[in-house]
Order: sequence, then C-alpha cells, then structure tokens
Amino acid sequence: MAKKLYVGNLSYNVTEDQIRELFAQAGEITEIKVILDRDTGMSKGFAFVHMSDDAAAQDAIQRFNGHSLDQRTLNVSEARPREERAGGNGFVRNDYDRRNKRF
Repeated sequence: MAKKLYVGNLSYNVTEDQIRELFAQAGEITEIKVILDRDTGMSKGFAFVHMSDDAAAQDAIQRFNGHSLDQRTLNVSEARPREERAGGNGFVRNDYDRRNKRF
C-alpha cells in the first residue's frame, strides 16, 4: 500500500525533479506534490511524496530525515491526515459582539 510522506524545510528553489531524484534512491515514487502559495505561485517550503509501499517509505524516512538538500536540513516523516478546518469566511464573532447584539 502506498505511503504518503511529509518533506519539510525545503529550500524555496528545490524542484519536483530534485525531490524525485533524491527519493527514487529509496524506492518507487507514485506522486510528488510541492505545495505552492496560492497568490505568488512560489513554493511554501514543503512537499508530499507518495512512496509505492511501506518499506520504501520507511527507507526514505531513515535515509533523508536530517539529509541536506540545497543547504537545508530536511524533515521527513509520515504525513498526518489533514485536519478539518472551521467553515465560514474566517470571521469569528467574540462574546462582546454577542452580548451587545453586534452582528
């Protein structure tokens, strides 16, 4: 079963090809997703790498957690499930507004 890895502390200059070249040493990669800023299109400094199986994922964690890439020390770990975000437009009413009927 494929395993998703979190790769953090990436240099903003690191490309998907560089990540692929590095992680291919540990096993087959099924997908790489470099996370980009929505407004600027620049890297946010982390990525997700999907390895084809658990053994390859564990090997990648052992090999590359603490590895230096483009003068940055990588943080590699098993990705955690995405946390649910609160709905709405981000506006949060506080107790003062509720007490004083400010809506």
